[in-house]
Amino acid sequence: MLFPARFFVTGTDTNVGKTVVSAMLTLGLGAAYWKPVQSGLEPITDTEYVRQTTGLDDSHFIPERFRLTQPLSPHASAAIDGVEIALSDFQLPTTTKPHLIVEGAGGLMVPLNQQDFIIDLIQHLDLPVCLVARSTLGTINHTLLSIAQLRHAGVPILGVILNGPKNPSNRDAIAHYGQVPILGELEPLPAVNPDTLKQAFARL
Repeated sequence: MLFPARFFVTGTDTNVGKTVVSAMLTLGLGAAYWKPVQSGLEPITDTEYVRQTTGLDDSHFIPERFRLTQPLSPHASAAIDGVEIALSDFQLPTTTKPHLIVEGAGGLMVPLNQQDFIIDLIQHLDLPVCLVARSTLGTINHTLLSIAQLRHAGVPILGVILNGPKNPSNRDAIAHYGQVPILGELEPLPAVNPDTLKQAFARL
């Protein structure tokens, strides 16, 4: 799989592993990483997690546009912090790295404000999507719904990365019914560090 110079990593739900996948892709591609909206700063942010697990230097990381204190949907966290988020606040950063990986917050229909969602941010940034999904029970419904939403919005789909124990039945179902490439499967790692991430990327 040849990844484009710039793309967006989103998930079918929260906690599906998109930050680990983003770390693997950032390290494997020697990319720059950007999390436009960070909701929740404790114990560490996603940018700090990717930095720690990849061992890459600061030149690979672009500061968040919004750093919201509460681990909630951006619209709710922004309201608590007294912040207003608008699509016009976001412009793609420039980088000297060969790739730019942009990681979303939660899934596609997570609200940013009273009228815009993460999928609207993806459209605004004009990026294709790498969709991260669980490999386990329930993933077919979540993944096909996300694929349908992306297609309805006219967002190009690079494909799906499945996170979790290998599940050939779910993999085949998503590929068949979703008519999307399966870019790879990220099996559970014994530890998340530069060595295991490099090995996982090599297996894609």
